[in-house]
Amino acid sequence: MSQIMVISGPERRRVWTDQQKRELVAAVSAPGANVAEIARRADLRPNQIYRWRRQMGQAAQGFAEVQVQPDPMPVTGSAITVEFERAIVRIPAGASPGLVSAVLRSVKP
Repeated sequence: MSQIMVISGPERRRVWTDQQKRELVAAVSAPGANVAEIARRADLRPNQIYRWRRQMGQAAQGFAEVQVQPDPMPVTGSAITVEFERAIVRIPAGASPGLVSAVLRSVKP
């Protein structure tokens, strides 16, 4: 007859909700926060919090209206045109520097 040993303990593969991830990322973003200590209290590794922070940083930049057209659209009014390998970005004169920076970072190769 064979013998089976059952080892019980905490489940190591956990599923974190988006809310839990946001709370942990917010906690490490606080001034003076210690990522290793926060990770230890949450029973996970610091690199997991860093990964979530990177993933949320992409989405945290916000959204801007994007128009995709096969032919370049004519420039109306003052604008700066930046041509990349696969994209052309037209920045109107009234665009905020933060929005321009975020759009250019997201488009650059």
